[in-house]
Amino acid sequence: MATNLAIDNALLEEALAVSGERTKKAAVTRALEEFIARRRQKRIRALFGQLEWDPNYDLKGERSRS
Repeated sequence: MATNLAIDNALLEEALAVSGERTKKAAVTRALEEFIARRRQKRIRALFGQLEWDPNYDLKGERSRS
């Protein structure tokens, strides 16, 4: 889908420089992918300390094939 955006030229040039991408499209795509990944990680980190773990759970026992 073609989209026209007004992006700050200085930011775009810096994104090209630090990302190592060759095209503006590739730099923007990488930036969006990294943004999404960070937001997902942030939601997962918010769960730390929220979940109750079963102290009797045997991780290695669950891995065995017997």
